[in-house]
Amino acid sequence: MTLAQIDQTKRAWLSVSETVHVPHTEKEYRNLVKLLDRLVDEVGEDEAHPLASLMEVVGVLIEKYEDEHVPQLDS
Repeated sequence: MTLAQIDQTKRAWLSVSETVHVPHTEKEYRNLVKLLDRLVDEVGEDEAHPLASLMEVVGVLIEKYEDEHVPQLDS
């Protein structure tokens, strides 16, 4: 990544980082779940959609939080 690309990413990240980040609280987690629901409505199963990778990243962040904070049911 070039310095110009890093600068461009930094500017974009400032507006995105309030919405997309590693959740540390239940409220942040719930907000990410709401965002994922909206992204699923928008993207559906279209892997070529411009927001498809964002949907995947948000899903990974949610999964990480659940793995660390939601107790697993024993079978």
